[in-house]
Amino acid sequence: MNRGRDKFNKYKPVITILVKVTKMIPRRLRQKMFVFFRMTNGIKGIAIRYILLKTIAEKCGDNVSVHPQVYLFNPQGLSIGNNVSIHPMSYIDAAGKIKIGNDVSIAHGVTIMSSTHRYENRDVAIKDQSIDLLNTEIKDNVWVGAKVTLVAGVEVGSGSVLAAGAVVTKNISDNTIVGGVPAVKIKKR
Repeated sequence: MNRGRDKFNKYKPVITILVKVTKMIPRRLRQKMFVFFRMTNGIKGIAIRYILLKTIAEKCGDNVSVHPQVYLFNPQGLSIGNNVSIHPMSYIDAAGKIKIGNDVSIAHGVTIMSSTHRYENRDVAIKDQSIDLLNTEIKDNVWVGAKVTLVAGVEVGSGSVLAAGAVVTKNISDNTIVGGVPAVKIKKR
């Protein structure tokens, strides 16, 4: 079986050179390029997004596959480990901090947040109140199912599975399968 990591390792020397060259481009331009290439399909698109993300994210490991139509905001607050795939129509906002561990699979349509609106003052419109920036973390070996939502500030333990459509509002312990709205424990792995 020819896995993505095998292809990545084959071309890693070339990718490393392209990352070094790309770092010479001003950061703002690299961020605009990342948005410009959001819809580029195939291996070419994955390679371009990887090279750009490697130069603008807080940390980006090896063999990170960002598929077309991933909406990634504030990548400077994003830390990603090795062997991570992020599938189409996902929305990730690292305005706070988002840390994604190694060997994580993020299915299509996933939302990962690191900020939340304040709403306590009833005399001020919610949209005019401040926001809280919170750390959100997905540890190693996690499968985030299709259309899962992770709210700001949650931590997902290693080896966990988040069932399709789950809304994760609380921390998930290691090796736990969760599902539902809000997500609750289904069973341990």
